[in-house]
Amino acid sequence: MAKGSKTPASEKWSAKVTQESYALDLEKGVFTWRNPRKIALSLKKSADTSKHRKSPPFRSAMSMLVFYINRAGKNLDKDQKRILEEAKDELRKLYCKV
Repeated sequence: MAKGSKTPASEKWSAKVTQESYALDLEKGVFTWRNPRKIALSLKKSADTSKHRKSPPFRSAMSMLVFYINRAGKNLDKDQKRILEEAKDELRKLYCKV
């Protein structure tokens, strides 16, 4: 690819991590869902059942969510970012970290 050109998201390492995370088995499209509680419940289930994570379940789930929000950056729709931020709060409630 030419110097200074943008790399398609499918070729970026961050996209690969989100899609093929070895630490958590994520449900397809989990970060595009419109229900924060449903997102949090899915991340919790993935973290709780994972045999590959290196951190406690709460930390693994929250890290994956924060990673996605940070990597999507300004390309993340404002409404979806709000939903994902609410999912962080839901995740804290599910793990009694409020």
